[in-house]
Amino acid sequence: MTASGFPDPDELLTPAETAPLVKLTVSTLKDKRWKGTGPRFIKLSPGRGGRIRYRRGDVLAWLESGQSRSAA
Repeated sequence: MTASGFPDPDELLTPAETAPLVKLTVSTLKDKRWKGTGPRFIKLSPGRGGRIRYRRGDVLAWLESGQSRSAA
């Protein structure tokens, strides 16, 4: 949390913390990461087993970008 009481947009979230925020399973989030259709992520260590983190602000921006502008 920031001093204003809002979540810190720079907070790094694990895939397990991110999945419920975007209402996806960890597996679906991983699939979207692999396809390049999910939120931006940071890889903290190299290789296939590298630790992944999501910046809270990037997750929120990704959610906003998927909102419909019109019902038509």
